[in-house]
Amino acid sequence: MTAAAPIEPALRSNEDDLLLAVRNLQKHFPIREGALQKVVGHVRAVDGVSFDLRRGETLGLVGESGCGKTTLGRCISGLTDPTGGGVYFGLEGDQRGRLDALLAVPEDQHTESTRADLAALEKSHRVDLMSGDPWRRYRRNCQVVFQESFASLNPRHLVKDIVGRPLRVHKEASGSALTERVVELLEQVGLGRQHLYRYPHQFSGGQRQRISIARALALDPELVVLDEPTSALDVSVQAQILNLLHELQQELGLTYLFITHDLSVVRHMADDIVVMYVGKVAEAGRTATIFERPEHPYTEALLASSPDLDRETSVLEPLEGSIPDPARPPEGCRFHTRCPVATPACGWEIDDIVRRLEDVEGTFDTLDGVTRESPFDAWLSFKDEAAAANLAEALRSDAIPASMQSAVEELTVDGARVRVRFAEVAEVPLTVRGADHAAACLLDRT
Repeated sequence: MTAAAPIEPALRSNEDDLLLAVRNLQKHFPIREGALQKVVGHVRAVDGVSFDLRRGETLGLVGESGCGKTTLGRCISGLTDPTGGGVYFGLEGDQRGRLDALLAVPEDQHTESTRADLAALEKSHRVDLMSGDPWRRYRRNCQVVFQESFASLNPRHLVKDIVGRPLRVHKEASGSALTERVVELLEQVGLGRQHLYRYPHQFSGGQRQRISIARALALDPELVVLDEPTSALDVSVQAQILNLLHELQQELGLTYLFITHDLSVVRHMADDIVVMYVGKVAEAGRTATIFERPEHPYTEALLASSPDLDRETSVLEPLEGSIPDPARPPEGCRFHTRCPVATPACGWEIDDIVRRLEDVEGTFDTLDGVTRESPFDAWLSFKDEAAAANLAEALRSDAIPASMQSAVEELTVDGARVRVRFAEVAEVPLTVRGADHAAACLLDRT
């Protein structure tokens, strides 16, 4: 197992109220090609995410479609095994601090004692390595409410069977006691006994989501993962479901991981927010802090794109362009390809040339090949010298941002070849911006 970097201080919770600890979580999906399905790359859907989830609170996980939110939620709920890192549940006392200290030790420096201590913690608390009683305990205490309620409910089962199934699986009730418990759960979510013997297609979208919530609450879980639970519903129904979730949390002391792209929802539901972009955490902190003083341009752009939010006009324009390919995420700051305030140090690379000039007619029509020395340094070969000269001219034109031009350390034309070398940079880490606040940005925007 690869050693994970310790979590940043701004994202730490108190030892006593910690419910869940995510450490350097990674989920990469293989890309296969050819008749033999050879692996030629990986989609880095989640690429090193760390945060803590406090007991009894709501953590909002936000970002555009394709940023890795749902994949992260599936890893946390145990529906998908991670590629690296881990999700730790039920750490008590100083176990979290001990875990971070062990993960901070490089793997090649592990002693026999270090390996034994880490293995003991992971066997009892790391979700994808649990078995036996610890795994059954986690399955009881982590439930999921999915985005599409109709797809998550078996269309051939009655509501009585759908809501009662967790109770039967865990042998909590049977017979008339099971029926009465299902009625109690339905009444908790605003339904009743008259709905026991109906099928999912006989309900509205809001009612089906209430059934999903009732099923999730059947085993009195500590954690509920809410994967866009209201995005498929009408606005009026959304408000009803959100109010229901809030009331249930207050009544039952639930902890929520709330996955959404709707900032107006997360503002009213979440105590903490983690903003994701291309599989990484762009910014994290307390909800009030994120909305009042965003430190990452991506967060600011998301807020600017939500006109229903009651806040001052943003200094940034709403985002343009699409999210980068997670199979080849940008170097340095992953947001620099769309960032309106990017600097020369943000990580410009060879692929950015294509991203910026692919719409300029004739620029790459005669491209013959690319020889890479690194992501920041490559020779581009063309079929004629005129095309090479045109590329060099384009790189000096207004089609290229000034910050990208300033990052070019070498631009050499050698006949039909062009060498472009950018300044090499490391990945931008999360840095502390204040109490309970961190952002992965080189700029100090305070």
